[in-house]
Parts: sequence; C-alpha cells; structure tokens
Amino acid sequence: MRISFRGSKTELDALNSYVKLMRAAETVTVAAHRHLTQEKLTISQFGVLETLYHLGSMCQRDVAKKILKSTANITTVVDNLEKRGLVERQRSSEDRRYIALHLTDAGRELIERIFPDHVQGIIKSFAALTTEEQQQLAQLCKKLGLAQVN
Repeated sequence: MRISFRGSKTELDALNSYVKLMRAAETVTVAAHRHLTQEKLTISQFGVLETLYHLGSMCQRDVAKKILKSTANITTVVDNLEKRGLVERQRSSEDRRYIALHLTDAGRELIERIFPDHVQGIIKSFAALTTEEQQQLAQLCKKLGLAQVN
C-alpha cells in the first residue's frame, strides 16, 4: 500500500513495517482459525477454551490477560461458552469474590478434537517461511513486544 504521508525516512519505515505486520497478522489469523466457523466458535471463544485446556482453571481476569482481551469483552465470551455448556464458573468457598473458569467435559472434548486442526492451520500458514525465518520472526516479534512494556 502506498502511503501518502510525507514524513521522514524513519517515520515512513515504521509505518510501512507496521502496515505489513498488521496485514500479515490478520491474514494468518484468519487462515489459522478458518476451521472455527464449522464449530460456531469465535477466535476469542477458542482462545478461552485453549487457555483453560493448556493452563488449567483460572479466573476470568487472568484468561482475559492471556488472550489479550478486555475483562468486559471476556465476560460476554464466557457467557456464550457457558450457555453452550463448554465452560462453567465456580465461586471459591474461601473468597466469594473469586470465580474460577473450568472446562466442562464437553468443552474439553471439543478443544481436544479441534486443536489438531488449529495446529495444522498454523503450520500451513508458516510454511511460506523456512525454519530459520520462522525463528527470526519469533525473535523479532518478541523483541518488538517486549519493547512496548517499558
């Protein structure tokens, strides 16, 4: 995409890199999650199921942090998963303010069944890069992400 902004070389390089990063991320995300439509899951719903499957039960706030969603958004996502019987909320007996999310048996069965397709979608998307390029990309993304924390 041509940018009509007339900035410095530093500004133009940063904008160009940003646009390419965002377009690539969106394209890969759509391709890797294409299989979710047949399960009637959103990317956020899949993220919740995957997080609980791999990391175990945790509070809604922690799940929101893991999948980079707001706590307000995650409430709606979890409400919909709960309606489908895929997750359940359990209030702590020691601290009634703490509510943990748990996968139900149906939720565990679903994520175990669809996760291999997810992995294959990612492998297919990243096949455009060599192993070395994938490692380089991972390092660059980590560096960029960590620089934002400071």
